[in-house]
Amino acid sequence: MSNEPEFLTGPGLAREAYEFAHEAHEGQERKGDGSPYIAHPVQLARLLHRVGHDDEELLAAAFLHDTVEDTDTTLEEIEDAFGSGVRELVDAMSEDKDVAPWSVKKAQHRDEVEAAGKRPVLIYAADKLANLRDMRTLYANVGEGAAGRFKAPLDDRLRVWHGDVEMIERMHPDLSLLAELRSELDAFEAEREGTA
Repeated sequence: MSNEPEFLTGPGLAREAYEFAHEAHEGQERKGDGSPYIAHPVQLARLLHRVGHDDEELLAAAFLHDTVEDTDTTLEEIEDAFGSGVRELVDAMSEDKDVAPWSVKKAQHRDEVEAAGKRPVLIYAADKLANLRDMRTLYANVGEGAAGRFKAPLDDRLRVWHGDVEMIERMHPDLSLLAELRSELDAFEAEREGTA
């Protein structure tokens, strides 16, 4: 399979989750660059593994974090295949798409993740870091036109990212991904100010 992470060296829950997510997201593309969608959950799992958060349930949930939100997969299917622990993590990472406007939906989801406890916040932090890095790459290529590929203006996205950083800091003040997220956010704001 393409994009298979190098740390999946044998059978196990994480590998099964990767294969499940690969199939569930088949044919989907990232909004920013059109790459296969599976590259995003793989990026999350790699980030978590790199900083030492590599238990099987956590990595499985990282691979599966968007399956309920963005495919026909149900939480019941996740639980049947991967157990209640993975289901709880995936549930925490799944936004309610019916909430509007976008900024309210994001704030509500952040609050739900925080209420769910420290483990989902690890996946959430990796998700925000991966998304911000993708946005910076897109911004470098198309500038302010990057906003047109998403549902919210860049200023709104920046406000949400700042709220994300504050929440992650409350839950995991020493998380190395938090330092990386802060650094990426500062760099992105500097890049935008340099083109304003």
